[in-house]
Formats: sequence, C-alpha cells, structure tokens
Amino acid sequence: MTTIVNTPSQGGDNGGNLVSMVVGAVLLLAVVFMFLYFGLPMLRRSTAVPQVNVPENIDINVTTPSE
Repeated sequence: MTTIVNTPSQGGDNGGNLVSMVVGAVLLLAVVFMFLYFGLPMLRRSTAVPQVNVPENIDINVTTPSE
C-alpha cells in the first residue's frame, strides 16, 4: 500500500499571495478604467432625449363625395 505524505508549506513564504493580490488589484483597476472610459459615455448617450420636430399647423382637407 502506498503512503502519501503532504508536507505543509513554510509559514514565511507569502510571495505567491502577494503576486496574486497585485494581479487582482491591477485587474480591478483595469475594469474600473474601462467602465469610466467606455461605460459612462455610453450611458450618457443612451439617456439623451431624441429631438422630434412637429409642424405648427397641420392642414386637413376633408371632402365628401357629392352624388
């Protein structure tokens, strides 16, 4: 029968945790930058009210056929 021994990592080696935290912070900053650069102008454009031109006078001539 095979015996597997898992040795715990040393307590002083936190280099991997620091690298992953820095990578996570850079990714978070990139997402915030993308939202501010692309998202806010897109939201500002989508809430703009379209301009509709309606004529002041509408001429409606109704004629009835005479028999």
